[in-house]
Amino acid sequence: MTLSALAPARLVKQALPRSLLGRSLLIILLPLILVQAVALQIFYGTHLELVSRRFAAAIAGEIGFTLDLLRRAPDPADQQWILDEARRQFELAIRIRPGATLSSHKSRNIPGPMDDDLAESLQEKVGLPFRMDWTSDPQSVLVDVQFWGGVLEVEAPRKRLYTSTIYLFVLWLVGTSILLFVIAALFMRNQVRAIRRLARAAEAFGMGRDQGPIKPEGALEVRQAATAFNRMQERIRRFLSQRTEMLAGVSHDLRTPLTRLRLALAMLPARAELAGDVAEMTADVEEMERMIGGYLAFARGEGSEQAQPTDLAQMLEEITAGARRAGALVKLSLPAECRSPPGLIVHLRPDAARRAITNLIDNARRHARHITLGAASQGGRVVVTVDDDGPGIPAPRRESVFRPFESGAAGGTGLGLTIARDIVRAHGGDITLATSPAGGLRARVTFPI
Repeated sequence: MTLSALAPARLVKQALPRSLLGRSLLIILLPLILVQAVALQIFYGTHLELVSRRFAAAIAGEIGFTLDLLRRAPDPADQQWILDEARRQFELAIRIRPGATLSSHKSRNIPGPMDDDLAESLQEKVGLPFRMDWTSDPQSVLVDVQFWGGVLEVEAPRKRLYTSTIYLFVLWLVGTSILLFVIAALFMRNQVRAIRRLARAAEAFGMGRDQGPIKPEGALEVRQAATAFNRMQERIRRFLSQRTEMLAGVSHDLRTPLTRLRLALAMLPARAELAGDVAEMTADVEEMERMIGGYLAFARGEGSEQAQPTDLAQMLEEITAGARRAGALVKLSLPAECRSPPGLIVHLRPDAARRAITNLIDNARRHARHITLGAASQGGRVVVTVDDDGPGIPAPRRESVFRPFESGAAGGTGLGLTIARDIVRAHGGDITLATSPAGGLRARVTFPI
């Protein structure tokens, strides 16, 4: 297909409504307009034109008949009697302007077949120069005919030239179309409302906001989808609960022997030749406990916490203070509008978000000396950046370090970045890695406001 053929298709696609409600109404509206247009054309092209031609022929015939009588009766008294009879019998107000001539102005016509039919009938039945005026008088059509005695002025009642059924028919078409469209819009809006409610519930559940089961509403298929979604929610909750309980049990079982090892090491005699070995074994036990804690946190995913409005600027200040107490060289960079009340309010699970950002800072501490933590509002999102001056990560490896156990070579468990991204994505955001202005790595966290 050529580019010239693709352009109209692209324009049509862009012009179509994007919502289900808009497209459903368009599917209903287009056939409705087409059917009404066909009905109007059939009425307009057959019945109306036929009636218009007959009305015009009657008026033109009466004018022609009156002119014939005037030609046969040159006496003024007789002509006045003919004009009076024309008014009484034909409802035509006719006057004679002796010796006058038609003006050079063109006829004033209206849209529709009535004026054309009358002009055609006058040419056929009268055969004299004439001029029509359909716009000056709302009650009559003015016809001036040039004849041998001057100008014949005719006022023909407008009601004799067309029927009011055309207005009733058009009103019927427009009224029924609007009524059917309103009914369809109300019905489709109720159907789409159930789909939107299901979409909002799925989005909230995916972001860790447990709003409970939704009420099945709408059409049968939508009810089935809502019921299936409720069952899915329950299965996922049950799976997460079972996984957390199992890993909590495994963690407890593993920590028991580790605790015995720690006690045994603490009770060893304080002998100088054993001090180095005892310190190494104690460090190994502590490392194993940290790893078990990391695995359990990864499995738990902070899923039980509910989201709430949180001052992100205050949270970042607390995280910075905690990192400094732990010995990290962290600098906090916040715009003035983020520090002033009401602060940078974001809908978050506070503990989970704090854990995600803390994991990023801990990861930076293992590879760099100086860390800069910043935040800014960009449109409908908040962007938190963690910059360091470390060696960074090559671009081809930046995505792979988010996989579990991929980034634990420098003293970590390999789950810090994985847990951080999992938490942020549960909020509807994401974490990406790039090159920091300080030369190291930049972790860019986005949260929806």
